[in-house]
Amino acid sequence: MIRLLLFLVLIFALALGGAWIADRPGAVDVTWLGYEIQTSTTVAVVVLLALVVVAIILWSLFRAIVTSPGRMSRFFDRRRRERGFRALSNGLIAVGSGDQRLARRYAVEARRTLPREPAVALLEAQTAQLGGDRAQARALFADMLSDQDTRLLGLHGLYVEAIREGEGEAARHCADEAVQIAPSLPWAAQAQFEHAAADRDWETATKILDRNTHNKLVDKATSRRLKAVLLTARALELELGEPEKAKGFALEAHSLAPDLVPAATVAARLLARLGDVRRAAKVIEQSWKKEPHPELAEAYSHIRHGDAARDRLKRMRSLAALRPTSSEGSFAIAEAAIDAREFDEARTVMRPVLETSPTQRACLLMAEIEEAETNDQGRVREWLSRALRAPKDPVWTADGIVSETWAPVSPVSGRLDAFEWRVPVEALGGVVEPPIDKAMLEPATAQMKTVGPAEPASADAAVVAVPAAAAAPAPKPEAAADKGSAVEPDEIVPPPAPPAAMSPPPSASEPETGQPAQAAAPAEAAADANRTAAGSNAPAGSNGAAQAGSAEYPLHTPPDDPGPDTDEGEEPQPKRRLRFFN
Repeated sequence: MIRLLLFLVLIFALALGGAWIADRPGAVDVTWLGYEIQTSTTVAVVVLLALVVVAIILWSLFRAIVTSPGRMSRFFDRRRRERGFRALSNGLIAVGSGDQRLARRYAVEARRTLPREPAVALLEAQTAQLGGDRAQARALFADMLSDQDTRLLGLHGLYVEAIREGEGEAARHCADEAVQIAPSLPWAAQAQFEHAAADRDWETATKILDRNTHNKLVDKATSRRLKAVLLTARALELELGEPEKAKGFALEAHSLAPDLVPAATVAARLLARLGDVRRAAKVIEQSWKKEPHPELAEAYSHIRHGDAARDRLKRMRSLAALRPTSSEGSFAIAEAAIDAREFDEARTVMRPVLETSPTQRACLLMAEIEEAETNDQGRVREWLSRALRAPKDPVWTADGIVSETWAPVSPVSGRLDAFEWRVPVEALGGVVEPPIDKAMLEPATAQMKTVGPAEPASADAAVVAVPAAAAAPAPKPEAAADKGSAVEPDEIVPPPAPPAAMSPPPSASEPETGQPAQAAAPAEAAADANRTAAGSNAPAGSNGAAQAGSAEYPLHTPPDDPGPDTDEGEEPQPKRRLRFFN
């Protein structure tokens, strides 16, 4: 559009000039070599313009003839460069697509047509890397160091190769040299920062982070987070030796990242240690509002040494009220309630957690409540069994490593701020745990029951089988009287039994009828019988009458105890068992 306007302006100027000359007629008289030429001014101007055009055309022809060899050379050079750049572009595409054979062919063509092009060396090095020839790739990157234009490219290539080979010192040397050439180079500045953090040189890492932030290589939010982690690491190292200095680092880290739990916990510990309990509590409360965490609850519970268990419970209630929807508050109150022997409150706060997400920590806490309140080992084992199969709780994890405590860098990769509070990876195909019975959430009540002879065949009756040869009917009172025995009609005479066996317990109100012994009960019932209170057989009197061990609860001998030795002809005394069950 602009060119069209310029062309129209030029035509208008020429027309205006021609009209101006035509309106002012004149004569031109030229005398040269004996010739005299007379013409008008308009004709003279037209002839002059024609001569100028002819001169320009002749000069162009002459110049084209003279410069034709060079122009032909430049034409072929341009074609060759175009072919070389086309090969270079296709080679980079082949490298990106993973076609090593095609990339190598294009690299050879690009080197032949573009012998001095720096990008060709990059194509050759990447082709060597694609083919797994690390030695050739290193040699090509090392050759780039001699050229000022490709020096940074060579350093980056050598850095990548050193990282792949696990040569940390070589990688660090390449990064340091690149930073000296270009301080704002992103990969070099980041690599230098990571190496300082991996070496736990927190002061140097902080300086590098400030420089990278100034060069706008790191955004402000990330810079604040990383600086808070570095300051927390310095505070943890100085916590025991220099508490005042460590407190300054911890408070600065907490101000930069209030949601960083380790910064808040170490700051609270140092403030409480130095006597500023009120400020320590405010630090924990501020972080708790951002993200509730068990370590915050633990630090808040013991923020003042020497407090009674009920005082700690009251403090946990106020902390949990800051985030009432978080389950961490329920855990904090329950743990404090166990220490204060407030088991009903512990069960109450844990009920919503167990009904929604019964994790391992929740089941273990319920087992602790059962053991401390009722010492019901059956329920304790039930909760422990559920804990083995329950979903896992969040832990500190980094690069697949689980740690009990937070650390500033990963032990695997050395990456700063790698530890995260999250649930570790679960195995596929886990067992689906059935819902928790609501009766398990209530305290157990122990009951006592006496097992009589009417229940010998039940699974709860611990009866040891009597051999068939020993299963004989008991003599009737009349038969015993006929033989001259001193047995009274009201006495109970049980059948004889071998020392290793035990007959079913007779009733306290009816005489023994001499029925055969029952079959052996399951192993669980026999083990349960062993836990009953052990008794003893009272020695028989001169008339063979039974002597009870106790008027209210007669004692008995466990099944695996053959009992006291008796003289020949004496009958074992009847036994009664105490059975406790839930």
